[in-house]
Parts: sequence; C-alpha cells; structure tokens
Amino acid sequence: MQVFVAVGEGQGFGAAARRLGLSPPAVTRAISALEQDLGVKLLQRTTRIVRLTEAGVRYLLDCKRLLAELADAEQALTGAESEPRGQLAVTASVMFGRMFVAPVLLDFLDRHPKVSGRALLADRVLDLIEEGLDVAVRIARLSDSSFTAVRVGSVRQVVVASPAYLKQHGVPLAPRDLAQCTAVSFVEDRVGPAWSFGSGKRTVSVRPNSRLIVNSSEVGIQAAIDGVGVTRALSYMVASEVKAGRLRIILSEFEPEPIPIHVLHREGRHAAARVRAFVDFAVARLRGNALLKS
Repeated sequence: MQVFVAVGEGQGFGAAARRLGLSPPAVTRAISALEQDLGVKLLQRTTRIVRLTEAGVRYLLDCKRLLAELADAEQALTGAESEPRGQLAVTASVMFGRMFVAPVLLDFLDRHPKVSGRALLADRVLDLIEEGLDVAVRIARLSDSSFTAVRVGSVRQVVVASPAYLKQHGVPLAPRDLAQCTAVSFVEDRVGPAWSFGSGKRTVSVRPNSRLIVNSSEVGIQAAIDGVGVTRALSYMVASEVKAGRLRIILSEFEPEPIPIHVLHREGRHAAARVRAFVDFAVARLRGNALLKS
C-alpha cells in the first residue's frame, strides 16, 4: 500500500522508487502483485505517463487513510502522543470559506507546524471522497449520510435592498409585493429562482423579476448596494453592509427557518489526528462567532 501511494502521488514508478529507496523493478513487482491480489487494475501505464484508474483513485484515498490510522495506532500502542501531521484538505463555499474557514485553517496551521493545508472553495457541493477532502463546512439541511456532522451555527436567508432603491420604489410589505420589484438573483443557471418564505404549510413562493442573474454572491450584493434591485443572501454575507447602512433587511417577519451550518468529516473517531484536531478547533471557533448565530 505504501508503494502504491508513492506511485499514485508521484505518477510514476521512478519517482516512487526514489522516494522509497527501492529499485524501479521492485516497485513494478509490488504494484503488479497488488493488482493481482485485488483482481483490479489500479494504474494505466504508457511509455510516457502513469495514471490512476477510477478504481485506483478510490483505492489511493483508502490507502492513505488506512496508513494514517495505522501510524496513529502504532503511536498510541507505544505510548507516544498522536501529534497532528500530514496534509489537511478542507472545503467550503467561496464567500464563507474566505470569511470564516480560511482564517481558522491558517490559525490551525500556525499551531501545528507538521500539518500542511489545502483549501478548495467552491459554490457547489464537492464529493469528499472523489476530491480527496478531509473536512467540509456546509450550510445546508443535511440528509442522512455516513459522514460525521457537528452543527456549529445557522444563518438566515434575508432579502435586502439599498435605502435609495426602497425610497424610490417603496418598501415591500409582503412577499407577493416582490413581484413588482426588480431583483438581482444568485443562481448557477439562466433562470431566476423562486424565493420561498415561511415554513411548513405556510410556505409561499415568489419569483421576482430578475433584471440581473449572477453566479457570484458578492457581485449580486454589490449590485443591490448600487441600487439595481432587491436581492436575497445569507445573513453573514450582508451583515457588514447592513450595519453600515448600505443595505436594509426587508420582509424579516416572513423569513424561512434558518439554515444550519455543519462541520463534516468522513472517518468519525477513526479519523487521523490532524482531522480530529482540526474539527475540534474549527467547531470551537465557528460556534463562538456571533455572525453564525441566528
């Protein structure tokens, strides 16, 4: 497994041989024996490059996890403290990651010099296994899964507009009034989304007239500040603008239930020391942030 990890990460037998202090033929024989034992092709070999197969990608992640668990178990058995080490890969949405997760990760790395970090920020749900990620911070109502999830807070879905826009066009008093407003919508496709208000049987959906559709929440928020129209955002995204008076929250009495924020990881109590340490650190920091308490 160690040989396979070296080959997979280095994308070559020569690099793996140098990393492990073995001869290239020994590395080749080890991989061939592993593939024969498993009955699965893990690598695609050409004269120029070595690539992981789909099965190889999955097995590489499992090997890395199992080897990390083995190292932790050996340290515990010998009485040595399990010190966080190795690469920690974290994901979150772009704006939330920039505002909250990146500062937590940087502080964690500062405290643990033997840990390196990788942050993958994206406004879509990434598969932790396929992307080789250890921890995700997600703003969502989670369905049942095999992941370990720790709730750290929640955020509101708020409708905001600039004071100048509201002065010119009037303040909507009910969700249905949004049909007469110009809206800035945040969405990944070309159709403006319906905005839901209330909860349960009292849910009401309205599709405002989207004059501008963007795939960046920060662009949409700036457009609302500039008076283009009303927009919907998560409360943390606009907190500073609302406090400064550049935006005003409207229809707050009609808001849906707050959306929970969770820290997720895959291996539960069997996670590597760096993952367990980061989850504990991130949970404490995020729970202490006033912006994440609805």
